[in-house]
Amino acid sequence: MTDIHVGFAPDERPEELNLIRFRATLARLLNGPNRPDLLVLSGDITDHGDLESFAKTAELLKDCPCPIIPLVGNHDSRAGLLSAFPQVAPAEGGFLHYVVEAPLGLRIICLDTLEDGRHGGAFCEARAEWLAARLAEAPDTPTLIFMHHPPVVAGIDWMDPAPDEPWIIRLREVLEGQHQVQAIHCGHLHRQITTQVAGIPLGVTPSVAPLVAMDLNPIDKDVPDNRELITTEPPTYALHRWDGVRLVSHYERVGDWEVLARFHAGLQPMIEGMFAERD
Repeated sequence: MTDIHVGFAPDERPEELNLIRFRATLARLLNGPNRPDLLVLSGDITDHGDLESFAKTAELLKDCPCPIIPLVGNHDSRAGLLSAFPQVAPAEGGFLHYVVEAPLGLRIICLDTLEDGRHGGAFCEARAEWLAARLAEAPDTPTLIFMHHPPVVAGIDWMDPAPDEPWIIRLREVLEGQHQVQAIHCGHLHRQITTQVAGIPLGVTPSVAPLVAMDLNPIDKDVPDNRELITTEPPTYALHRWDGVRLVSHYERVGDWEVLARFHAGLQPMIEGMFAERD
């Protein structure tokens, strides 16, 4: 899950919209058919980085049966994240980047792309050296990288970085030739996007909070044109399936959907036919 933004409107009654969307997404994930082994929260967990919002998030997650892997986004604070998720230990320089050894031989690297006071991403020399060292430790181990800010221009003009920002170039240089990296997954843009960086597949997971409107036209900051910016599209999460050989990423929107078909005896011949084709 990404971009939950707890605390955007804390005085809404009886409960703020972002908390309602988070509850629904968490319920679907934990009570649905695909319960995860790990839960990644890839940044902007809160809207203001305050301790109260982080505490609300931690309270909702207290009964989560799997380990939680949290990252900081530009709306978060490192102090707030550490207060809610004490399992995270600050690294040298105070950065909240770390490695998780996941099931079936998958290595997960979590990056810290926060620069206080900046909306866009950051990836300084110290962080580049840390990532290069972690990748060098296990050059033959399948690796998945999570970070908040996508290091690409996606075409949503008001949310995008400049293509030549130094932090993007620095990250790309570290990733060149790192064939063990199966994929990079990010948040921040509040939309589902698929691209690549340094030849590595990169996916952006849509937000739990309201989504950014789909408008790829250039924007003039000096001319308000009444374009759509934020919509009430359903909250969405990603389910990344690693079988020990390959990574497949699924995305599910959360809503009160009507089930049109179930596996009953009447549909058994269809299912049997599909399995027969495999043989």
